[in-house]
Amino acid sequence: MAYLNRNPSDVALPVRIGLIGSGWMGAFHAESIARRVPGAVLAAIADPNLESAEALAGALGTTKVTADAADLLADPEIDAVVIASPARFHSALISQAAAAGKHVFCEKPAGLGLEELDAALAAVEAAGVHFQIGFNRRYAADFQAAKKDLAAGIAGEPQLLRSLTRDPGSGSIGHAARIPAWTIFLETLIHDFDTLNWFNEGAEPVEVYAVADALVEPGLRDQGFLDTAVVTIRYSNGAIAVAEANFSALYGYDIRGEVFGSRGMVQAGRATETAARRYTAEGMSADTPRLNVELFRQAYTDELVDFADAVRARRDGRSDDTAPASKPFTLTPGANDARRALAMALACIESVKQGTPVAVNERAVL
Repeated sequence: MAYLNRNPSDVALPVRIGLIGSGWMGAFHAESIARRVPGAVLAAIADPNLESAEALAGALGTTKVTADAADLLADPEIDAVVIASPARFHSALISQAAAAGKHVFCEKPAGLGLEELDAALAAVEAAGVHFQIGFNRRYAADFQAAKKDLAAGIAGEPQLLRSLTRDPGSGSIGHAARIPAWTIFLETLIHDFDTLNWFNEGAEPVEVYAVADALVEPGLRDQGFLDTAVVTIRYSNGAIAVAEANFSALYGYDIRGEVFGSRGMVQAGRATETAARRYTAEGMSADTPRLNVELFRQAYTDELVDFADAVRARRDGRSDDTAPASKPFTLTPGANDARRALAMALACIESVKQGTPVAVNERAVL
């Protein structure tokens, strides 16, 4: 299928990005690229749901729309793609984009199995294109501040680590029956795994032990639905980490991380929107974020700014420096980070199935 003709645009910006997938996250990324990422333009949108793609393109002034991602990948005017399709398509789209010479930003997970992901990352390496995975917590100001302290040795040698994700909810999950199996590991806790790996940089996850259940929607337990999980992780440097997740926090969207070490402790995240508190006759209260795009609005933007900068640097023949003096640590999550976190998620699935600790894949790093 060819592009549908829309009103032409005379905008000529350095980095021309195509979006694959116009759902919830894709639409937000599209808005970020079109309105908040300097030096980038949302050049095309591809989605089998053409009505959705057209509506998004119309709202953002994008000139090219198609139901077939192949049209976008074959377009010589597209420099890079943002993949925000359902997870089951990610690895194949990464491979296809790399083969077409497009730089790739992919939402997590980058694949649903290590074999398919390895093939995709091999295609990225062979093509020499830039690859970035959407682990947005690295771009949140408080998580970066914590990482900077850790890189400076403030906490000393990591001993205990913690990361948690509590999605906002109402005490029930109306769409639970439509959530794919193992989502809590592959699409939720995978963020926590990357956070822990980043905070404990230089060490490898060796073993996981995962316990999970349907505590919010117990009626779906027999169908394999899981909405609550706790994972214990052992690292090669001896550190022990805990990651936990739940799909229905009544008080809001709660993301936190912590490292306790030989010299102290570093924390990131809080359950409230600001540090402001109300003290009244009813007690103490505070506002809390209710959506990921509220809590991480700037982080979602900054990860795409980082991506666009890296694409521009490569295209212009400049070095791609992801750790300038102002950020003396690894920032951009790439191929090895995508694979390491997926290997942990898959090990957790096996741990739940077996009811025992499971070793993380020995080839966690390519």
